[in-house]
Amino acid sequence: MDSMSLCFQLLLMLQVSCLVTTSFADPSVPDLLLKFRDSLTNASRLSNWSLNNVPYCNNGTAVWTGLVCKEGQFVGLKLEGMGLAGRIDVDTLSQLNSLSPDSHLRSISFMNNNFAGPFPNVEKLHSLRGIFLSNNRFSGEIPDDMFSGMNAMQRVLLANNQFTGRIPSSLTGLRNLSELKLQNNQFEGPIPDFPQKDLDVDFSNNRLEGPIPPHLSGKNASIFAGNPKLCGKPLKVECPPKKKTFPKIAIIIAAVAGVLLLAAILALLVRRRRRRSNGELPAKSNVPIPKAAAENSASEIYTTRGGEKGKLNFVRADRETFELEDLLRAPAEVLGSGSFGSSYKALVVTGSVVVRRFRQMTNVGKDEFYGHMTRLGRLSHPNLLPLVAFYYRKEEKLLVSDFVEKGSLASLLHSKKGSGQPGLDWPTRLKIIKGVAKGLSYLYEHLSTLTLPHGHLKSSNVLLDQTFNPLLADYALAPVTNKDHAQQFMVGYKSPESTHHERVTRKTDVWSLGILILEVLTGRFPANYLAQGKGASADLAAWVNSVVREEWTGEVFDKEMRGGKSGEGEMLKLLKIGMCCCEWEVGRRWDIMEAVERIEELKEKDVEDDYSFGSDEDLCASALITDDEFSFSKTA
Repeated sequence: MDSMSLCFQLLLMLQVSCLVTTSFADPSVPDLLLKFRDSLTNASRLSNWSLNNVPYCNNGTAVWTGLVCKEGQFVGLKLEGMGLAGRIDVDTLSQLNSLSPDSHLRSISFMNNNFAGPFPNVEKLHSLRGIFLSNNRFSGEIPDDMFSGMNAMQRVLLANNQFTGRIPSSLTGLRNLSELKLQNNQFEGPIPDFPQKDLDVDFSNNRLEGPIPPHLSGKNASIFAGNPKLCGKPLKVECPPKKKTFPKIAIIIAAVAGVLLLAAILALLVRRRRRRSNGELPAKSNVPIPKAAAENSASEIYTTRGGEKGKLNFVRADRETFELEDLLRAPAEVLGSGSFGSSYKALVVTGSVVVRRFRQMTNVGKDEFYGHMTRLGRLSHPNLLPLVAFYYRKEEKLLVSDFVEKGSLASLLHSKKGSGQPGLDWPTRLKIIKGVAKGLSYLYEHLSTLTLPHGHLKSSNVLLDQTFNPLLADYALAPVTNKDHAQQFMVGYKSPESTHHERVTRKTDVWSLGILILEVLTGRFPANYLAQGKGASADLAAWVNSVVREEWTGEVFDKEMRGGKSGEGEMLKLLKIGMCCCEWEVGRRWDIMEAVERIEELKEKDVEDDYSFGSDEDLCASALITDDEFSFSKTA
């Protein structure tokens, strides 16, 4: 064999060797990804994951659905809103880290899916920079050391799940942590002291208790809302003094003294009440308020400047009036601090009222404000929370309304989930939606000159009386709210037409009604409402669409919605109504009257020979799902 022939064979063998090596090395990532997909259920959206569809990354663009690629390398998973369930196979994902430094997983996102069960063992993915599991049904406790050694971690989003136990203290050791979202879970115990500077965090609507750590005392109070047992700054709830140990004799003496003092105070109060009823004392008493009451009095709500006393303006003739001074001296309880302002429950002579303090209404003149509030005071409907009185000052405003004992629909749907209390059944949810629709229809009729007759329709602004009759709150405030603040926080401005075209229409409230319907049926909180400004406005609607398109419609409905078997058809009809109200294109979206009429036709139980929803011509494009696709027996 001549030298030329020998060189040619050697070159050929070298090329074959390189090809063989490449064929065994390159498919490693696809093989692992396919193995990971096998651990998921309802994964039809990942049908283009195939060895016949390689490369999986094309430079910075992902060829396979849900992959995150950078410079041709796979660096993350973004499988959001696909109706996925099953098991997150961390062991398989961890094998990707052993391939090469360029293949390390940097982020995994499974938000807006149907995953349930315990928190995945992500500590095996030590190079993660972000983990996103919000809006699923994960539950149970997260081990305290779960995040130990994950020094690259920057973002942890676990909101809107059912996690219990304490917040893992290992999170405090992540020096690069910049965002932590834990709201709407069931975490309990104290909040760890997070030292990270400028940490974007949310602990709202859990079961946390105790003092707020010093490093977090400068945060906005809203991130601690929905945890009644938290205390300390920035909340206006003082922490009780630490208990001291006393000798037994001292305890006995103190107990006796306390009983005697209480008896004396009660006797004084009874005597003064009798004297007042006999006309011996004026209505306004100068007796000092005890310190404990003063510290929680409504004087915290508003302090006049220069000693000037203002006047409450009552807008309803059927209510007994009281003076601003009576309101300021009344015992008060902080209910929360939202995007519009702080809320207080105050006990006045006429009973319990709620006082809302607004500081984002400074661009409206006195005459305009008086006229608008007077107009709202004339509204009267069983499904509207009536405005009782208002107070005007250029820098801030007070609105007074009745206190509703049962609280908000948001609280019953989310904060109390998993608390042992039974979830809202289907008839109750239907009753609530019907009442909301009636109240909204009334606003459209009597505030016909307003583009947004409500403007801020969401579950936290739907209050429930003792019979679960819904009362709409915070309606028609857009005309008197500073525009920049309204665009940042009001729900109407998170609609598609506002987000993408910077305008609102008479159908914008219908979009909010549709989102509310989907929230009531699914039990899922529309997380984009928490974002300031114009964030993604279709997260809940998009998730519902993705699930029903995959013919898993039964998986949409809240598992805590009891008594739904006899009303499956009616529930499906309401689901379709919600989707038609959430049409992205305003021109194809139903108007308020059509939505109300469809809702009014619904019944608690399916009616024989009346199961169909109507012809396809009667439906919007979003709701073209057949009754055959609807099945409660399908599980992920």
